[in-house]
Amino acid sequence: MSEVSKTDSGFVVEAAAIARAFKITEEQVREEMRNGLISSRSESGTDEDEGRWRMTFYRADRAFRLVVDEEGEVLSRGSFPVTPRARSGRRD
Repeated sequence: MSEVSKTDSGFVVEAAAIARAFKITEEQVREEMRNGLISSRSESGTDEDEGRWRMTFYRADRAFRLVVDEEGEVLSRGSFPVTPRARSGRRD
C-alpha cells in the first residue's frame, strides 16, 4: 500500500507517514488519534485546484499537510508550526 490510498469513502493515509512527520511511532499515531490528540481536516480543491485534495493533520503545535491528486498520488507535503487547537474527542 502506498502512503495514501483512495477508497469509496475518501482517502486513507498510512500511519507510518504521519508518524514520520511528527517523529513518533505508528502506535502513538493510532493512540493519539483515538484520544483526539491528533486531529485531521480534509478539503477538496475548487477552480484551478479541482481534482486535488488537501489533508492536514494537527498534533499539539505542529501540522502535517499532504496534497494529493484524485488517484491519491502525493503532489506535495509539508510540516509547519501552528497555534495549538482545542482538543476534541473522548475525555478518559
